[in-house]
Amino acid sequence: MIGIVGTVPDDNFPLVHGKIEISGNEIKIKNQSVSINRCTPALMAAAINASKTIKCPEIYGFLVGDTGKGYGSRKLYEFLTKNLSSFDLDVLTFHYLQPDVDWHNKVLFAVEDMKKRPVLIADAGFMYAAKMSGQALSYDFFTPDAGELAFLADELAPHPFYTRGFILSTDEDLPSLVKRAYKHENAAKNLIVKGKTDYIVKNGEIIKTVNSPSFDAMEAIGGTGDTITGVLTSLVGAGFDFVKAGEMSCICNRIIAELTCPTPATQVAELIEKIPDALVRILDGKF
Repeated sequence: MIGIVGTVPDDNFPLVHGKIEISGNEIKIKNQSVSINRCTPALMAAAINASKTIKCPEIYGFLVGDTGKGYGSRKLYEFLTKNLSSFDLDVLTFHYLQPDVDWHNKVLFAVEDMKKRPVLIADAGFMYAAKMSGQALSYDFFTPDAGELAFLADELAPHPFYTRGFILSTDEDLPSLVKRAYKHENAAKNLIVKGKTDYIVKNGEIIKTVNSPSFDAMEAIGGTGDTITGVLTSLVGAGFDFVKAGEMSCICNRIIAELTCPTPATQVAELIEKIPDALVRILDGKF
């Protein structure tokens, strides 16, 4: 089974866990529905649609509402700490939870107590907490953008807000940021660095780059980075090699743009619909 953990920006959304389904432009977990707009619901929907093309385990969600105050995140942290050992997970992907080092460490201890250690993928807030706790190397994948990579590369920054200005995040400087993040053990074993050019990194070495096809409008559409992480989750769950899964995830995001010809007004749900078609093209070598 694949597990995906995250939040939605609604303090009234309860903590739910269960099989994830797509219904129209919403995801459903048990009796709760939420729009596929961006963030964790977009990531979940991307994983589900990727699984329509590739054979992977059932996808299970852990979701709670949190508008940034942290109350919902702490409920979910506590639930995971107490209950992860009862789940049999092949992959566990963490998305946005309010960064909290103490709770992060408790969840990581709970992971280590599982009968089978899952592949660990972290994006957004959970990636921040992993770096802040000094436990980045416990993860198999981080999926930062260039700005988030700069935070990983700053060994002194306790939070992304405090990334030092001299640590640049331009495309030209990305290789040095990667090197610096690994030097200080602030990166996972593998990275996808998302941007105009996507970088797939293994143990500090840039193995692949993906830069075409390119659509500038994708930069303006919220949730397009989350779709990469969602597709990656399903590909890893299906047993693809990590580097191959990273490369395919980045190519998939570009092909769904090619299939939809997006504008800045395009909604991420429209892109997610095309993931199965994009993966068919990749698997057939037609890209």
